[in-house]
Amino acid sequence: MAIRKPDAELDPRARQLLRTLIGRYIRDGEPVGSQTLARHAGLDISAATIRNILSDLEEGGLLASPHTSAGRIPTTQGYRVFVDSLLQVRPLPEGEVARLRQELPTGSGTQALLGSASELLSAMTHFVGVVGVPKREQFAFRHIDFVPLDAQRVLAILVFADNDVQNRILHTRRAYDAIELERVANYLNQHFAGRPLADIRATLLQELRAARTEMETLLAHTVELAEQALVPGGGDDVVLAGQTRLMGLQELSDLDRLRDLFEAFARKREILQLLERTARAPGVRVFIGEESGIAPLESVSLVTAPYVAGGRVLGVLGVIGPTRMAYDRVIPVVQAAADVLGAALDQPPGG
Repeated sequence: MAIRKPDAELDPRARQLLRTLIGRYIRDGEPVGSQTLARHAGLDISAATIRNILSDLEEGGLLASPHTSAGRIPTTQGYRVFVDSLLQVRPLPEGEVARLRQELPTGSGTQALLGSASELLSAMTHFVGVVGVPKREQFAFRHIDFVPLDAQRVLAILVFADNDVQNRILHTRRAYDAIELERVANYLNQHFAGRPLADIRATLLQELRAARTEMETLLAHTVELAEQALVPGGGDDVVLAGQTRLMGLQELSDLDRLRDLFEAFARKREILQLLERTARAPGVRVFIGEESGIAPLESVSLVTAPYVAGGRVLGVLGVIGPTRMAYDRVIPVVQAAADVLGAALDQPPGG
């Protein structure tokens, strides 16, 4: 339903009633009636006047009336107005920021930091913590070793500048002995340490075209091995924690919806696409219900923020929970976690 009365046109009494109603509903999970609002809204108006204002808010698409109750609950549009202009968000208390820094120490390996971040987001909000994994090509290559496995398979042991180690099986057109593999590894380590993967592959091909004699043979071997060893990828795209926290929540008691949601968690594809859509937007983004555009997430909200290191957005983290979540609590947790994770990734391992 379209909002016929946008927030800019809501008078102060309507704004205060909407703020109070949504606050009470988030706290108690029960439809809110005019008598309750008369006691808690702090307005010197009659219950009849309150009912008239609530009726206007319902006509405007901001509230809905469940059939079994005289009270009202917020719609997705009502939550949107609440989050955008009625919510008072304070910075996360310093004690909790200190907890984040302690659990996400600078100089840790990337995978460990991402796992800890998702667990912390879940523990601090009691919902699902989600962290998008940075693409490997954003990290500099540090060291590589090759180990012959059999006639046409080689194990590449790849170490990145953030201390992440990946093992990749390479399928080669010919057999390589240990001496050949050592020469290739030495060449890559000597000439390309500290450079991103895509840059290395492009430079190798350019050098091969210009090479002559014995160097050409070494470069040809290097290109064949590097083409597979230095491709981006490996590992999960999204790290999730705390999915079972959503089980038993009143808002997610529909078993079909819950099953669809858990299937989306298992696939991760839709969640990754949603996170990538928010990567270029600074600050916290809030997707409420159907705003995500992803059917399994229509019964939940997603609060996200990008994390930045070295002046670049490496990924996006966030929290998935019911639309009836304490946004004033979740938003500062997500923002602080993004800041602390970015700072931790900005430090070299062991630094």
